[in-house]
Amino acid sequence: MVVAIFAVSCSLFTSNTVEGGRGPCPAGMAHVEIDGTPRGYCIDKYEASVVEIRGREEVAHAPYDPVTNLKVKAVSRSGVVPQGYISKNEAESACNFAKKRLCTSTEWQTACRGKKPTKFPYGDDRKDGYCNDSGRAPIASLHPELQGDEIYASHEAMNDSRINRAPNTVAPSGKFEKCKNGYGVFDMVGNLHEWTSEVNGSRGVFRGGYYQDTHLNGDGCSYKTDAHGLSYHDYSTGFRCCSDVH
Repeated sequence: MVVAIFAVSCSLFTSNTVEGGRGPCPAGMAHVEIDGTPRGYCIDKYEASVVEIRGREEVAHAPYDPVTNLKVKAVSRSGVVPQGYISKNEAESACNFAKKRLCTSTEWQTACRGKKPTKFPYGDDRKDGYCNDSGRAPIASLHPELQGDEIYASHEAMNDSRINRAPNTVAPSGKFEKCKNGYGVFDMVGNLHEWTSEVNGSRGVFRGGYYQDTHLNGDGCSYKTDAHGLSYHDYSTGFRCCSDVH
């Protein structure tokens, strides 16, 4: 028996909409053309949530909890809180279980900029309130025993599930309706960082910024960080998947 995530009564799931696939892409994905031809690739419309795979069952997983030592599958759904606290290695595995893959950096950035390439998904100029990019992580107030950089060096503090449960942090996928590009893909700037398949030596690469920062490492779709290892995760790290056109 399959336990569907949309059957679970839980406040972390506020909606259960899965849009039908268009053209050569499955439901929940958008088709990105290359050079105006039908070839291209598919990308998730929404930042990924995950379900746990337990034998033949799929069970809801709270997006505020790490997925360490769990077998999880990526899901692209609107109106649900996307999965934070996930590493590149774990995100890659979750995409694979969904018969997808992590996007390359080129695929990610091309999709983010939209059909008429712009700095942000919605245009070249940043607009207040269009994306979830003005939040505040309450990590300092949750861990007053840590001072300055001690907070960011603490794995336990950075993965405290209370952070993203707080108001003005991560938002349900698609809630910021104007944070959408011409392909119909949401939240590629802000909300959560998104891991890509790119690596720089022993470090992974994520893009897009998150709800507290979308400019320190590049503005909008140009945001890029390669400061962390492949197994690193914290409250800000999320992902979405891509796939080839079939």
